[in-house]
Amino acid sequence: METRSELLGALDDTVQDLVNTVQKMEAERVMVYELWTAADVLRHLTFWHESFARNTADLAEGRKPSPLKGRLMDLNQRSVEELNGVPLDQVVQRLQKAHEQIQAHILNPALELIPYRKGSRDYSPAEHLEIVRMHIREHLKDINKVYMNDPNQKKA
Repeated sequence: METRSELLGALDDTVQDLVNTVQKMEAERVMVYELWTAADVLRHLTFWHESFARNTADLAEGRKPSPLKGRLMDLNQRSVEELNGVPLDQVVQRLQKAHEQIQAHILNPALELIPYRKGSRDYSPAEHLEIVRMHIREHLKDINKVYMNDPNQKKA
């Protein structure tokens, strides 16, 4: 079983892989899913990372967290809409800032259970780190598959 610190290190690497991948492509033009570009996927992941960061910081600093409320499908749509129009470099900065906040608090031994969203069960810090890492990795795999097969993209 991996320690919380090891899981954080794996998430650190995955977030950096995502940033590196999106920054080397024309992310607004690479269609990953029927309605989402690579930039939209980054917006989606940033939205959820910011939620994870807020909940983690709230718990670590003794505040009651305010997890997202709503159906998963609606929240996922909102995740793209809320950051639509924000320049990609600013979305990357927001992702990195959220990740720094997670890094600052996730190893706090006082964290026992972290909410995900209202109506869902809470997760241990280790579970949450692994779920977030796998979520990013799955989207990153899809981005890379499309990107590598797009003849219009300049490959680094």
